[in-house]
Amino acid sequence: MTLEVIPILGLPEIAAGDDLAAMLGDAGVRDGDVVVVTQKIVSKQEGRLVRAADREATIAGETVRVVAERDDLVIAETRHGFVCANAGVDASNVADGMLTLLPEDPDGSAARLRTSLRDRLSVDRLGVVITDTFGRPWRDGLVDVAIGVAGMPAIVDLRGTTDHSGRVLDTTVVALADQVAAAAGAVMGKAERVPAAVVRGLTWDGPEGTAHDLVRPAELDLFRESPLQALHARRTIRSFGEGAAPRDAVADAVAAACTAPAPHHTRPWLFVALDGAPAKRALLAAIADAWRADLRGDGTPEATIERRIARSDAVLGQAPTLIVPFVRFEGAHPYADAERADAEREMFLLSGGAAIQNLLLGLHARSIASCWISSTLFCQEETRAVLGVADEWHALGTVACGPMPKGEASWPRPPVDLSDFLRWS
Repeated sequence: MTLEVIPILGLPEIAAGDDLAAMLGDAGVRDGDVVVVTQKIVSKQEGRLVRAADREATIAGETVRVVAERDDLVIAETRHGFVCANAGVDASNVADGMLTLLPEDPDGSAARLRTSLRDRLSVDRLGVVITDTFGRPWRDGLVDVAIGVAGMPAIVDLRGTTDHSGRVLDTTVVALADQVAAAAGAVMGKAERVPAAVVRGLTWDGPEGTAHDLVRPAELDLFRESPLQALHARRTIRSFGEGAAPRDAVADAVAAACTAPAPHHTRPWLFVALDGAPAKRALLAAIADAWRADLRGDGTPEATIERRIARSDAVLGQAPTLIVPFVRFEGAHPYADAERADAEREMFLLSGGAAIQNLLLGLHARSIASCWISSTLFCQEETRAVLGVADEWHALGTVACGPMPKGEASWPRPPVDLSDFLRWS
């Protein structure tokens, strides 16, 4: 295959409502070509412009998930599923004091432009790719990628085919639309006022695709968040999707929990995971009986008691997996005075809290929803008895976990006024 990449020269400044097909249609487009246009002219044509003074609010509005953040740079996921700098909000090649946003529906924009071009030019086989300039993890520099595709495959799946030596390809999926975008980007310089090009000679088989095909599913994303952002992105989630929390994910999270700091070179933790219905029912019944007895002793009305227990069961009872963390005080240094003896115990309890936080972050890293509930702290004997745990172990609540509920989005947390929490001296 030999490709020819032809810049489309002489396009005027694009304004909202302009007929892009009419402007591009005189560029000698032929049957079988791929017309490549930058996001910038599509956004201008669709009126996706805002004031630069509203930059921060606009970036926040275009963001559904912050992936990483440093100084005034935000790497964010947009509603389209793209992960890019500042959620695609950009000031280049636009009038002073203005910013462009990504098109609302880049695939729809590509499809409309393709239909208009085909009608105008009476061609049958025609691809359209809308591009934007993205950075890439692990590599310096920028490259044009496809954010809108119509009339051609976005990806070509070669799995199951063979290479030139006859070896079966197991993982090769080619981002064809991104290859086209990068090729066209070589003739569409930022300063040359060339926002469109024709890629000629490309052949393809397979069904037409969209740029959405290029977005990696969350469950396959091994690098979903920067380490620091993961701390902010973790949420307490009290409802769960269908199915169990995978045992390997729970094991990974417990391994993360076991990296917590601990006193005196100990590892004073135990995690009892329950994903079988009888085991969960037995634990919840023990918790409910202990709580009911305590509340009756406080003189709490029966209706209030049952309402509180039902509210707890609404979370713990429907969680696919329950994890009970324990800590023990073996290895604590003995002291005669109460102050130091209490401090030794508190060291171990703090270590248990650190392990729980690591557990929650480990579950979050595996896209498992979770919440910590104090429950078993108030019924130590009952919890140990039903779980068959020795008396030396001290229960530290219960972590309910399971698959993320559908439609769960990790919206940015509201800003924190650090003056309330941080003091320098």
